[in-house]
Amino acid sequence: MELVHGRKGRASRCAPVEDVIGNMPENVITNIMDRLPLQEAVRTAILSRKWRYKWTLLSQLVFDYDFFQSLKRSGDAIMHFDQKNISRLMLHLKGAITNFVLDMPEGIALDVEDVNHWIIFLCRIGIKKFTLLNDYDELKLPANIFSCIALQHLELHCCFFSPLPSFHGLPNLLSLELYKVRVQDYKCGDIIAQSPLLEKLSIFDFVARCEVKLVEIVKLANLRELCLSLLLLDNVTMTRPSNIFHQLSLLPKLQNLILYFWDCTFLAEVGEQTWVSTAFPCLKTLSLYGIDFSSDTMLSCVIGMLSDAPNLQTLDITAAYKSTLPPPLISFLEVDCNTIGQLQLQNVVLASIKGLENEVCLIKSILACSPLLKRIVITPNILLMGDGNEKFKLASKLLKLHRASPLAEISFH
Repeated sequence: MELVHGRKGRASRCAPVEDVIGNMPENVITNIMDRLPLQEAVRTAILSRKWRYKWTLLSQLVFDYDFFQSLKRSGDAIMHFDQKNISRLMLHLKGAITNFVLDMPEGIALDVEDVNHWIIFLCRIGIKKFTLLNDYDELKLPANIFSCIALQHLELHCCFFSPLPSFHGLPNLLSLELYKVRVQDYKCGDIIAQSPLLEKLSIFDFVARCEVKLVEIVKLANLRELCLSLLLLDNVTMTRPSNIFHQLSLLPKLQNLILYFWDCTFLAEVGEQTWVSTAFPCLKTLSLYGIDFSSDTMLSCVIGMLSDAPNLQTLDITAAYKSTLPPPLISFLEVDCNTIGQLQLQNVVLASIKGLENEVCLIKSILACSPLLKRIVITPNILLMGDGNEKFKLASKLLKLHRASPLAEISFH
């Protein structure tokens, strides 16, 4: 019996071993390649003869921060990075490139002609996600990027373009992020209006002539995330902040709202009851930057929005004042918790706080109406930060306020 067993053992060792890794389906290999850093994916060519060209199944080209950091670690100087390699990689890939990311570090000057060739090539094969992060010299992009109807995600930094007169929108676009982007001979609102499936929209630091109409944004019925610099709104100086919030409440699926108020000048609210009733039933996260708490109007709008967002969980506010001098003492706006309602807030961040009565009023309202609150993080204004006595007075005042949540923690940073 032992002899027979030994023969079987030797026979099994001589049997050919199936090459499971080398015979994997192409879709599985593509999935593996796309999860590897670009350099590691290309290096799989040395694994075996069968894997020599497996890297050509890549469907993503990601030249991001990690990519350029790996060049540093490997001893290659970033300044000697050859962008012609991107063109060579594109020509070797067998499948469709669905995701292209280029995040250029400082020290590399992009060749506009190369970038245009890449965009033309990618649009021809039906790119779905295109990201160009360029924070240095403004790049002129070809109009071809707006002829790619398969595009689902578009993110552009520091560039300008001019869509063709025949442009009829991006029907499959789900997210659009524009930072320091300039549109020539075209209205930004037209691009937004002709992208009906948008779920995420971010427009920040536009040139003034690329004004955006809020009425065009609120037509996006699928919008879940909005990041907007209000300074870019058309006729913002003729608008009341309560009206802006009212229009935004027309977005039925909005979950994450980020608004920048810096350098904005609004019409003064008229009358005591200035807040127009709104409803943000799906809103979970609200970030407001550049709020002037020396204004009773702004405080009323913030509190009014909190009361109209019954499911809000995260609140992030950064205060900003036009003058470095302490604002004059203003009337303290009392808030009835029966009016504001019960909030679902769990985490709150308030930055650049000066200790004004209006700021204390907001904190008092949040603490009294948020039974699920876990933490409020308060970062004092730089002037208050340098005055230990005033900082202590503010902390003492806040610690005496009633808290609806037994777990609520006030943290000073």
